[in-house]
Amino acid sequence: MDRRLFLKLSAALSGSMVISTGLTGCSSTAGLPENPVSFSHGVASGDPSADSIILWTRAVPAGDSPSATVFWEIAADSNFSDIIRSGHAKAIAARDYTVKVDVRELSPSPRYFYRFSTATETSPAGKTLTLPAGQVDNVKLGLFSCSNYPAGFFTPYLAASADESIDFVLHLGDYIYEYAGDGYATERAAELGRTFATDNNEEIITLADYRNRYAIYRTDKGLKALHQNKPWIVVWDDHEVANDTYTTGGENHQPDEGDFFKRRAAAVQAYYEWLPIRPPVSDTDPTIYRTFEFGDLLSLYMLDTRIIGRDKQLSYAAFTDEETGQFDDIGFTAALMAEDRTMLGLQQRDWLFESLEKSKATWQVLGQQVLMGKMFFPAEIFSGTPREEIPSKIHDLADIRRKQIAGQPVSDEETARLNTTMAYNLDAWDGYPAERETVYKQFREKGKAAVVFAGDTHNGWCNKLTTGDNQAVGIEFGTSSVSSPGMESYLTMDNNEAHRLAQALPLLVKDLEYCNLNLRGYMTVTFTPLEVEANWLYVSTISSEDVHIASVHTARFTQAELLS
Repeated sequence: MDRRLFLKLSAALSGSMVISTGLTGCSSTAGLPENPVSFSHGVASGDPSADSIILWTRAVPAGDSPSATVFWEIAADSNFSDIIRSGHAKAIAARDYTVKVDVRELSPSPRYFYRFSTATETSPAGKTLTLPAGQVDNVKLGLFSCSNYPAGFFTPYLAASADESIDFVLHLGDYIYEYAGDGYATERAAELGRTFATDNNEEIITLADYRNRYAIYRTDKGLKALHQNKPWIVVWDDHEVANDTYTTGGENHQPDEGDFFKRRAAAVQAYYEWLPIRPPVSDTDPTIYRTFEFGDLLSLYMLDTRIIGRDKQLSYAAFTDEETGQFDDIGFTAALMAEDRTMLGLQQRDWLFESLEKSKATWQVLGQQVLMGKMFFPAEIFSGTPREEIPSKIHDLADIRRKQIAGQPVSDEETARLNTTMAYNLDAWDGYPAERETVYKQFREKGKAAVVFAGDTHNGWCNKLTTGDNQAVGIEFGTSSVSSPGMESYLTMDNNEAHRLAQALPLLVKDLEYCNLNLRGYMTVTFTPLEVEANWLYVSTISSEDVHIASVHTARFTQAELLS
C-alpha cells in the first residue's frame, strides 16, 4: 500500500480500528479495568490478504460505560503458546462497542488462532487463514446469501462451520433483512422463537435500528460458529439497506421514511461496524468493491451491484397502459438496451476491467449478488397467468419442448409459444443487457472463462454464460438461501412439485443447466489449475438446529469446456 494512502487511511480509521504491524504488545491483561465485559456476539475474521487479516469482536461493558479496553492476540497454535502478534484495542459506544484489529506482516496460508480478553473475561477462540501466495494448487470457497432471521435457524452456517475443508467463506449479500417483525417470511417466527425485540420490531431505518438488527442476527448459533471458524469475504446486496436498492433509492424506501441517503449512510456504517471488513476512508463511504488474490490460481473480484452505481430497475408495469393494458414494446426496448444503462457504475466498471487486464491468475471470478445468466422464460408464463397456474403452464410448455427434442411434430403455434420469451427478473443482469455484453467482451478478449457467483434469488442455479450472439463466456453458480423462502413459497409447491418444476425449467431456459427451487443451503466451489468443482449442499431443516446435509448436487468444468 502507498505510504501516503496508508497514513490517510490510518488517520481516518483512528478510534474504529487498530492497525497492527510487526510489534507485539504487552502479553497480558495486567492493568486493564476489572469492569465486566460481554463477548456475547462472539468473534470473527475477514478481508484476508497474503499477509494480513481483520479480527473482530464486540465488547460491551457493564453499566453505562462509554468504552472498554480489550487485549487481543493471534497465535500459531490453539493453546496460544506461540503468540505471533498482540496488543490492545478500545471498544467505544460510538462504534457500537465493536472492535477491529488489522493484523499485518503475517505469513501466507498458515492457520492462525486468535482471541480477545479483559481482566475478567475471555472471548471464544477463533480460527482464521491468510490468503495463499505463489503457486497454489487448491482453494475451496463456501458461498452463502440471504439469511432471514424470522424465517428459520441459520443451519447452513452451522453445517458449514464443521467442514474443515472450506478455506474461506464468501457472503454475497442479504446478511440481514430490513423488514418489520410482521413482514416478509415471519409466518413461523413466534413458533421458532425467532421474533424481534420490541425496540427493533418495525422496519429498520436509523443507525440504532440497523445496529440492533445485526445484534440479534449475531446471536444465531450457526452464524456465530461460522464466523468463529472461518475467515469471511463479504459484500452487501439490497436488504442490508432496503429491498431493491439502487444508487438513489429503493423499492422499500418511501418518502415518509426520511432522506434515503441518510438511511443508506446509517446502513453502511452499521455494516462496517458489524462485519469483519476494512472500511474505506469514510465510515459511510459505499465503495466496497475490491480484489482478493489467491496466488497464481485465482483472482476474485467482489462487486457491488446495488449502491455504488446502479440505475433504477425497469418494470414491465411502467410501460403498460393502465386502461388498455397495451404494452409499449418500443419504449421498453429502447430503455432496456440503452448503452449507458449501468448496474456497476463507470468507476467500478473501469476498475474491474483494469484489474482483469492485470491479472495473471488461472481463474477469473466475480463475487456479486444477482443472476448474470440470461433467464428468458416463455412470455405466456407471466402474461396474466394466475400464480397458482404457473407450474402447470410450465409443464405444458416443457412437454412441447420434449416433443421437439424427440423429433415429434410441433405446430407453428406451439413453436411460437416456446420462442416468445421475456426476462423474468429485471432486477438482475437481464435488466442491464448492454453493460453485461461489455463485461462479457472483456472476458472474451482476455481468453479466460468467467466464473460468476450469485445469490439473491433464494434458489440454486447453474447457468452457462453466453453473449448476445451465443459465444461462450463462462459459467454462473447461484447459491440457495440460508433461510429465506424460495420459489416453492412463491408458487405454493410441495417438495415433489418443486422438484418436478426444477426438472422442467432447463428445457425452457436456454442457458440454464441446473436449478433447485425449494431447499435451503449453501455452495462450495473448489478451484484447481485444471478444473472448477461446484457443490450445492442442501440442509435437512431450518426449523431446528438438529441439522445434517440432506442432498448434494455436483458439477465440474475445465476452462476449455467453459469456452466451447
